[in-house]
Order: sequence, then C-alpha cells, then structure tokens
Amino acid sequence: MYARDDIASALQWQRLPPGDHVDAAVNSFRMLADPTRLRLLWLLCGGEQDVSALAAASGAARPAVSQHLAKLRMTGLVATRRDGRRVLYRARGGHVRRLLTEAMEAADHIVTGAPEHG
Repeated sequence: MYARDDIASALQWQRLPPGDHVDAAVNSFRMLADPTRLRLLWLLCGGEQDVSALAAASGAARPAVSQHLAKLRMTGLVATRRDGRRVLYRARGGHVRRLLTEAMEAADHIVTGAPEHG
C-alpha cells in the first residue's frame, strides 16, 4: 500500500457521511440485529430461495419468515423475483454479502479470541 492511499483513507474517516446515508445504514443494522433475520439473510447470500425453503432451513415458522423477509425487503437488503406463483428472495448484491461476511468474521474473533487484523 502506498503512503498516499493511507492519507486518502484517513481523510475519508474525518468527514461525516450525509445524514440520509447514516439513516439508511442504521436501518440496515437495525434489521440485522435480529437473529432470525440475520440467519435468513445469510441463507439468501447463497442464492434465491422461497419462504418455504427458508422456513425449513432456518427452523422458523413460515409466517414469521414472511414477516422478517418483508422487513428486510423494506430496508433494501433483500430483493424479490416472481417465478410463476412463487416469490423468490435474494440478498441485494455484493455489499450485503460483504457486510454479513465482515460481521461474522468479527464475531469469530470475539468468540474465539483470535487476534484482530490490521
């Protein structure tokens, strides 16, 4: 990494993001603060699934899964696609996958006591 990259990165963290961006991020984190929603979103990062498959995989009741998915969709973390009568859900893009990956890697450090990265 070049020194100018460190300087540019440091400057980024000295400016607060716009309020609407902060609000959207807070809403996303609020949605991820529920264990069932986090598990559902994790499963959706692996590909499209319908409510029945998600209920079976997560062990949650189908109506509860539907309600959680509606909230995740409302905040833009999940997208849908119709396939006949079925609605298929998926995580919305690489940002969501990276967010969950980072959260789980940070959790792993907490749980295992592994040293932090730089």
